[in-house]
Amino acid sequence: MDRLFLRRKLADLYPGYFALVMATGIISVAGYQLGFYRVAWILFVINIIAYGVLSLQTVARLTRFLPRLLADLVDYGRGPGFFTEVAATCVLGIQIVILTNNVLVPAILWALGTVLWFVLIYAFFAVITVRENKPTLAKGISGAWLNTVVSTQGVSILGTMVVSRFHGIEREVLFFSLSMYLLGCMLYILIITLILYRFLFFSLTAPEFTPAYWIDMGAEAITALAGATLILAAPQLPLLREILPFLKGFTLFFWVTGSWWIPLLLILTLWRYLWKGNPVTYEARSWAMIFPLGMYPACTLQLIKAMGLDFLLWIPRFFIYIALLAWFITFIAMIREVIRTRS
Repeated sequence: MDRLFLRRKLADLYPGYFALVMATGIISVAGYQLGFYRVAWILFVINIIAYGVLSLQTVARLTRFLPRLLADLVDYGRGPGFFTEVAATCVLGIQIVILTNNVLVPAILWALGTVLWFVLIYAFFAVITVRENKPTLAKGISGAWLNTVVSTQGVSILGTMVVSRFHGIEREVLFFSLSMYLLGCMLYILIITLILYRFLFFSLTAPEFTPAYWIDMGAEAITALAGATLILAAPQLPLLREILPFLKGFTLFFWVTGSWWIPLLLILTLWRYLWKGNPVTYEARSWAMIFPLGMYPACTLQLIKAMGLDFLLWIPRFFIYIALLAWFITFIAMIREVIRTRS
């Protein structure tokens, strides 16, 4: 029975489960920068284990349940979850750089994440484009689609942070990181327009407002983090110095817009659980909500560093407690769900 259960769980593994690694990693990074060193290291250990387990499960699913995996890839709801694999790989690399100052392993993770990104970005958009039976916009679009943005900006950030490992081609790597940043900005603007249109002009039921919609804010936060990281790297590339005013303006633009999303998403979350009475239960998509809560203080800290906005420091100092509490509650709920389903 246990063996059959495990096979079924592996076959149905949610592609977006790597959001667990994304959330754990970025909260660890923000916590470390705010002086929560012990907590950051505990989360680091958990994250390495989580990344290893999920990677092994994904490889096993690829080799043993390939038809199910391909079916997920062409699914409008589950397909975008594959991009969390790229984002998780890059966030783990960022975590290693911040906590250990090691850039060799993160450089390898960046190369892996970049290859995964190229494979997934064209595979997903190609198969979705040629698919014959397509859902309506209201049924097809969701916040999970913004994982394409998160993965793109993750590659940009980690590439900027490990550029020192690529002797002789530093300028090329930084230019690539800049290009990925700009591409991520374009993808966000296109996809968030469809999401907001879906919000405003189609009926939205409480079950349809999933935790994945919090990526509306998380994608902007990681975009602001990518922009601030490039600003700090400007002395290394003449092109970055030339477009520095543009970078600063665009980075601040995404941070402000991401901040605007937080109260609206909070209102809609309360509407779902309190007003509409949806039960608060654990699901794999819950980590899609925890990641933005950790990314917001992390990006704000980098913004402060890049632009000297010290008066904003109260924001990450406040938000880190929310992120840590939300992570802890979700992690305990995940463990209880694993125990319950095994029983």
